Amino acid sequence: MRAVPGRAVRACDVGGSRHNGCVSDSSVPAPNVPNIPSVSTAPAAPGTPEAPVGPAALPAAARPDVAARLRDALLGASFTADGLLELLGAPAYAALARSETVPALRATRGDTPLELLVRLFLLQQPVPHARVADVLPVDACLETGWLARVGGDELAATVDVRPYAGLDGEDWFIVSDLGCAVGGAGGIGSHEEGVVLGVGGASTTLAGLTVRTPVAAALDLGTGSGIQALHASRHATRVTATDLNPRALHITALTLALSGAPAADLRKGSLFEPVRADERFDLIVSNPPFVISPGARLTYRDGGMAGDDLCRTLVQQAGERLNEGGFAQFLANWEHVEGEDWQDRLRSWVPRGCDAWIVQREVQDVTQYAELWLRDAGDHRADPAEYQARYDAWLEEFEARKVKAVGFGWITLRRTDSAVPSVVAEEWPHPVEQPLGDTVRAHFDRVGFLRDHDDAGLLDRHFRLVGEVVQEQVGLPGAEDPEHVVLRQHRGMRRATAVDTVGAGFAGVCDGTLSAGRILDAIAQLVGEDPVLLRDRTPAQIRLLVEQGFLEPADRPSAD
Repeated sequence: MRAVPGRAVRACDVGGSRHNGCVSDSSVPAPNVPNIPSVSTAPAAPGTPEAPVGPAALPAAARPDVAARLRDALLGASFTADGLLELLGAPAYAALARSETVPALRATRGDTPLELLVRLFLLQQPVPHARVADVLPVDACLETGWLARVGGDELAATVDVRPYAGLDGEDWFIVSDLGCAVGGAGGIGSHEEGVVLGVGGASTTLAGLTVRTPVAAALDLGTGSGIQALHASRHATRVTATDLNPRALHITALTLALSGAPAADLRKGSLFEPVRADERFDLIVSNPPFVISPGARLTYRDGGMAGDDLCRTLVQQAGERLNEGGFAQFLANWEHVEGEDWQDRLRSWVPRGCDAWIVQREVQDVTQYAELWLRDAGDHRADPAEYQARYDAWLEEFEARKVKAVGFGWITLRRTDSAVPSVVAEEWPHPVEQPLGDTVRAHFDRVGFLRDHDDAGLLDRHFRLVGEVVQEQVGLPGAEDPEHVVLRQHRGMRRATAVDTVGAGFAGVCDGTLSAGRILDAIAQLVGEDPVLLRDRTPAQIRLLVEQGFLEPADRPSAD
């Protein structure tokens, strides 16, 4: 995925600003695509409706005919992620990542259609009406609210429009409020309660994590600017998107229309409230307003529940909304409470009938956490006494709840209705390779495989070493045998695991040809070990290599 986003609050994959309001890791931004901040000089975007928005009541700006004409004009001018990279070049991008717009303004002093569109939609500078009319369908854009007249005879964008390249290279556009393409709402004045942010590190992390198999029904809970709904539209027959903020539903309609995606079923409400009791989904995704804060000042990020209750509620209620085999995938924050193990605490959230994979990507102490979100809201620019009071309120809240730190990460559920559910909770702060959707799906497939096979059944199966696994040996120079043998993945989670010489030899010959038992018999003969004893002690190591994704099943049960 490549986006031309606004400023990112942080580099860690789940710490970027939230963009939505359900109730209330993103991986680092794509290489060579820095974050572009917004410069808000235009009027506010079209008004917010009071009633829920649905396919029959889309905002005027989402009219399919106008959106299609505008999209064609943007693509015709190469207003795409690739086109912008080529136009601006690395130095201007780097400067924009530092919130410096002068290099980008200098790079767009010409009169080409692309330069005009960058000034209009990215830098949000007024542009002469006559010049815009040469590039865009001005009358239609004025009529439906994409553009507004400012000053004398100039036009300005009413919303932020950002090119975004999907997982398969689709040329999409993400709409957000002016000045809120990404990052916090600090400093944007009276609109901060209902602002809709654009694509940030958290958004792209969730998009990359999501399992992308064809499904009948998908739910984007807390849709914000609509990025998850947009991705889901590529592989779901029906997409439902909800948000507590009605303005977010308008923005989502614009994002989908401008990107040429089918309209979603847009519903206003908190958490699962807009979902009918009898509705079930094959995929549920949410980048919720999970910030743990004293109060709920900012709808797009603050959950409005005590502590991490919003994330707990979201996870616990998701199980009954899933079809058999369906996935629910969330970004989340969770409290580290004195006297409690965080893994046990999160395991207690997992609903019955679901396998779960919980990955903690980062932990911050309460002072770091409070400072991060105070900066996000622009509180660090407030009166010193007010800033100190707000900081103290955060620490007071944490102290009252006996919270010593906050974890960031992702939670994935799969509905299996198994009598023996698998719940894996692990800490993995190391680099990963996005997109991880296939890795997530494969993890749950392996969990089901291992659950269905005892040790004897495991030895009857054929396995294959997955691609791009390397072996590392550590030992003294000249030593006959290494002290440690490590298998390391270069894809996906990029795990590394220590194995003994039998484990290394076993993995090295797994090409799907022989069953695990036959391979162990050959190794026993080679090293002079009792094959029965080797068969008894090795399945645990095979099980670990399968669980961590170094080996994958390659066949049906063997007859050899």
